[in-house]
Amino acid sequence: MAFSRKVAIIDGVRIPFVKSLGTYLGLSNQDLLGASVNALVSRNNLQGKLLGDVITGTVMNHPFDWNLGREVVLGSGLAPETPGLNIQRACGTGLEAANLVALKIGAGQIESGIAGGSDTNSDIPLLGQRKLTHFLVKLQNAKSITEKLSVLTKFHPSLLKPQMPVVREPRTGLSMGEHCELMVKEWKISRQDQDEIAFFSHQNAAKAFEEGFHDDLVVEFKGIKRDPILRKDTTKEKLARLKPAFDRSEEGTLTAGNSTPLTDGSSAVLLGSEDWAAKNNLNVRAYITDCEVAAVDFVHGAGLLMGPTLAVSRLLQRNKLALQDFDFYEIHEAFAGQVICTLRAWESAEYCKNALNRDQALGRIDPALMNVKGGSLALGHPFAATGGRIIATAAKLLEQKGKGRVLISICTAGGMGIAAIIER
Repeated sequence: MAFSRKVAIIDGVRIPFVKSLGTYLGLSNQDLLGASVNALVSRNNLQGKLLGDVITGTVMNHPFDWNLGREVVLGSGLAPETPGLNIQRACGTGLEAANLVALKIGAGQIESGIAGGSDTNSDIPLLGQRKLTHFLVKLQNAKSITEKLSVLTKFHPSLLKPQMPVVREPRTGLSMGEHCELMVKEWKISRQDQDEIAFFSHQNAAKAFEEGFHDDLVVEFKGIKRDPILRKDTTKEKLARLKPAFDRSEEGTLTAGNSTPLTDGSSAVLLGSEDWAAKNNLNVRAYITDCEVAAVDFVHGAGLLMGPTLAVSRLLQRNKLALQDFDFYEIHEAFAGQVICTLRAWESAEYCKNALNRDQALGRIDPALMNVKGGSLALGHPFAATGGRIIATAAKLLEQKGKGRVLISICTAGGMGIAAIIER
């Protein structure tokens, strides 16, 4: 255990995840995250209570959300003296937020806290040219009419052309999907195998909703109760008919069906010490035991989304566990191809020796234990909200089972990966 005392996962909730530029158009990250946090506060009777910290994050950050965590606190019903903090670790933001809250609780700094994450691509800022900013600064600093006229002669209408934020790696200029295409080609992952991962993600998610598993994990928002991205009726044949989305040649295998869509949504998780949970008459679902982050040198050839292979390996070593010592595996499905690359890497003695400094391969996991209630391909992936969704799912799985252990693995932009162990 990484903490000096146990860190309880008390509750977790999210709003439905929806495709961007649709249902949540016009809503801010504060609106989305506020809905999840408010639901968490309401059903755990936290109105007026002082929490140790609220740590939240977003990837597509709007300048108006510069103090997102604190503003969400002030609109939540929590004691206004509760502090807030913003972080960003790309797609691992939600899990990292929980890790930071857990570290504070585990160290005895605080007794309770909320970790949250939100993302919307429907409210991204429209940016001006940096050269326009520099031009306006020079114009403002010009002292005389002559100097101002000299600056004005350098104006060009192209300076007024706006810029839209793009989801590309600054160091390579490639999108995450383009990087994943390189990975699946390197690992020789077939289109059929990728579509199969996507198919089972939808099947598992649909079954979980029908059984009521998600009923207390998803709160209604804007008239929606379920994730509309989910396709219960999808088939392997339908997935096979989709055209490649990134490499549009005959060699391309990533499609809209086996890749996550741009998604809007939020999630929040309540963590606390066992004593705090008992004093507030709150049930403990599970415990967060340890967390690890890692990064790969994708700029010089490593696969962009292979960071979790390292993070998981280090996590297992520190906790003296084998890859097979888990009851469930929650592996974030940014792309089906990325999931398969990760699994193949753990099975490869050569990769584990060269990249993980292991004497032998980590081995195979049982696919029947992976993302058993659906994954990001079926449910959606609002970047910073995925971690909270997965933590809440893992904790409920263990609560229902009564005991066990879950391994969480999330790949992120920037060549990073984050992993965690949840136990009961």
